[in-house]
Amino acid sequence: MDRDAIRHLLRSMFSAAVASAQPLGAVWPHVPKPQDLPPGGRLVVLGAGKAAAAMAVAVERAWPQSEPLSGLVITRYGHMPRHAPKRIDVVEAAHPVPDSAGLTATERMLEIAAMLGPKDLALVLISGGGSSLLTAPPQGVTLAEKQELSRALLASGATIGEMNVIRRHLSRVKGGRLAAACHPARVLTLMISDVPGDDPMVIASGPTVGDPTTVADARRLLDRYGITPPASIAAALARPDAESVKPDDPRLARAEARLVASPSIALHAACEAAQTRGMDCHILGDALEGESRDMAKVLGGIARSVSDKGLPFQKPCVLISGGESTVTVRGNGRGGRNVEFLLALALTLEGAEGIHALSADTDGVDGAEEVAGAFIGPDTLSRARAQGRDPRGDLDDNDAHSLFAALGDQIVTGPTLTNVNDFRAILIL
Repeated sequence: MDRDAIRHLLRSMFSAAVASAQPLGAVWPHVPKPQDLPPGGRLVVLGAGKAAAAMAVAVERAWPQSEPLSGLVITRYGHMPRHAPKRIDVVEAAHPVPDSAGLTATERMLEIAAMLGPKDLALVLISGGGSSLLTAPPQGVTLAEKQELSRALLASGATIGEMNVIRRHLSRVKGGRLAAACHPARVLTLMISDVPGDDPMVIASGPTVGDPTTVADARRLLDRYGITPPASIAAALARPDAESVKPDDPRLARAEARLVASPSIALHAACEAAQTRGMDCHILGDALEGESRDMAKVLGGIARSVSDKGLPFQKPCVLISGGESTVTVRGNGRGGRNVEFLLALALTLEGAEGIHALSADTDGVDGAEEVAGAFIGPDTLSRARAQGRDPRGDLDDNDAHSLFAALGDQIVTGPTLTNVNDFRAILIL
């Protein structure tokens, strides 16, 4: 296979993964019917995430025009579908660090929830990014303090699950609190998972599901990662109301959560795309976690074993995986977890013949860049060095986006309007 054919194969697999998680197909089958509501009951849509607006469009198309429909969802700036919802309000806000637009919209959402009655159904649409977009700091904590904590967590190397333990205990909406606010209404949550393991309480910090973790867990994690919060946050974590809503809380008795799209579904779709092109495909896992650089060493070692020894698979084949790696930020460059993984993988392979890879975020945004990810091949390091770049130095400075931009190897999709975590594919020829 030549370079263009290799990249076309890898890109088609990524496209298939993203397509499998598009909200219209994933959400439509789960939208309630008018007859599912008691006489006089209302369907009110709430939600947040990078796919929230697209999910709202799916609800509007599935729900009869003749029936009343209202609600509010929050999505990331630039993630509004071409045909925006007409009956459900959409507010755009910041991600991954929350902003005032998200705060104002979340306060409004809580007001809507408080007006629901026992005949009403709250249809809650949750997808990746919801933890930042749904922001309602506890009493005495300012938005600026919450923003600073978010930045510290993002740079700490903490996993998404660990970060969300802290978020659930520093919020008036996360950790089951949105569902509690909707009580006594029935709550049906449709979730597009972007987290390893698809745990509902981790997706967007679980605003509608019970949380068995405790405020003591949150304090221990802050200590573990050396984060000293301001006095206001320390005080908030010491108050009884910092405790999240637990799974046996009676306010959650009428709350149900359904997973409608996930990394596992996306990986199987990608494998089918490879197999239709005659390429063997093996899924290594949909919930891989850890430092991007460490993951690159492990997956690079497996790729070399396949290439050199035919173990554990025979080449040619492609190895794919999902999940969410982390990056402990020590440099000042332009980076993201997918491109950090790729640059570390290239350095691990050091030009090994016949091994190519793609890594990208299925939402189209890797780190803070409007770039989904990139490609690498056997010539990545030599081409970079020919331009006078120091790949090892770029990795140390967390500057992988700059390197791949210089090589013209970036993958730019624009907002995909969904999010099922990272996608990694290693092709061994």
